[in-house]
Amino acid sequence: MACEMKYCSTRGGVHGWDFRDVLFSGFAPDGGMFMPESLPVLSSDTLRCWKGLPYTKLVVEVASLFIPTQLIPRDDLEGTSGDTGGSAIQSAKGIPGLDVVVVYPRGRITPVQERHMISCVQDNIHVFAADGSSDDIDKPLRHLFADQDLVKSHGLMSLNSVNFSRVMIQLAHFIYAYLELSGMEQTDADAALPELDVVVPTGGAGNIAAGYIVKQMGLPLKLVAMVNSNDIVHRTVTTGDFSMAANVTQTLAPAIDIQDPYNMERVFWLLLGRNGASVKIMMEEFQRSHRHSLPENHRKLLSQVLSTGTVTDEGILEIMRRCWNENEYVLCPHSAVAVWHHYHCPHSPGVNRCYVATASPAKFQATVQRAGLTFDLPEEVLALNKLPTRYQNLERSHSWCKDWEDRLREFIQSVSVVRKNGGTYYTGN
Repeated sequence: MACEMKYCSTRGGVHGWDFRDVLFSGFAPDGGMFMPESLPVLSSDTLRCWKGLPYTKLVVEVASLFIPTQLIPRDDLEGTSGDTGGSAIQSAKGIPGLDVVVVYPRGRITPVQERHMISCVQDNIHVFAADGSSDDIDKPLRHLFADQDLVKSHGLMSLNSVNFSRVMIQLAHFIYAYLELSGMEQTDADAALPELDVVVPTGGAGNIAAGYIVKQMGLPLKLVAMVNSNDIVHRTVTTGDFSMAANVTQTLAPAIDIQDPYNMERVFWLLLGRNGASVKIMMEEFQRSHRHSLPENHRKLLSQVLSTGTVTDEGILEIMRRCWNENEYVLCPHSAVAVWHHYHCPHSPGVNRCYVATASPAKFQATVQRAGLTFDLPEEVLALNKLPTRYQNLERSHSWCKDWEDRLREFIQSVSVVRKNGGTYYTGN
């Protein structure tokens, strides 16, 4: 099955790509996002066979459904997750022939998150601090990945959830949670699989898109997307208002401070029966005007597969305090966005519920303190302050989007020239 898996764009302009093509890419050439042309089905027998597997082994099983073994042998499929920039840097630092370019929103992540990235000074790691939001950064990157000559000549690929490979790994999160928490082992082999509620803190919607894909593969999940004050996903589900606010609101949960939840395109594509033409019209209107009104029949379909809620900063602090008082467990602010649902939305009797915790509170010390809690930072985090740093600025200007695109394009080209000549990029390395 995996050998025959082909991929297409959610906007209908690309079909028949193999996994290698998709892996070494970002957005599809037509501006859409890659998805499998068909999804494997998870049978009850398969799930029962996987029950009890360690997480890393389950990831291999799930990834093998989408990746031919001749491209990536099963033994090589064990990977990583976490903050995208930090994970990419730690995975790739010092590897010959591979350069990583990270762009992060200056002032919109915590000092620990920033230090994780700028303190890595290996010659193949290149970090840019942009004067804007994550949504702002996405715009020039879309333009770069739309340039197929640039993509192919320099071997560009994205490592965030624009790339299907990231979403593919997230599928395993939901399957592992289901196997561990649904209680399926207590049901008869011929009985219907039990439901599991899964509540996800949501920004770019990659995780919730993965949950919906798994649901389409046969897992009986009830999905809840919890957002902060950047509530576009909540408004879309409840009112059909798929439109960006004038500005991204900075909250205590910065990783989900996003007004352009780009992975909703994958959700819409599945929801509309893989109708690329309809998705193309919808998403091009959204990109042009930053707004789109879902027809009521589409909104109802969406609300049947996804529930939502929104949490204020005060709500985040309330939940962090309450979870500590009741469980002596310190939540990170993003995880608190999900757990808010636990305290305010009673769940159905007989249905288990899972909350996705997405980060360590060690990265959000100021918010932990603001909640009146204490958390001892690990030695590895404390050591970051003693390390040398290196990064470059992407300043705001009147034509910042074009300026950033040109700057990054020129940078990629200059690094490639150095590598082809067998040199190092940074003087003194």
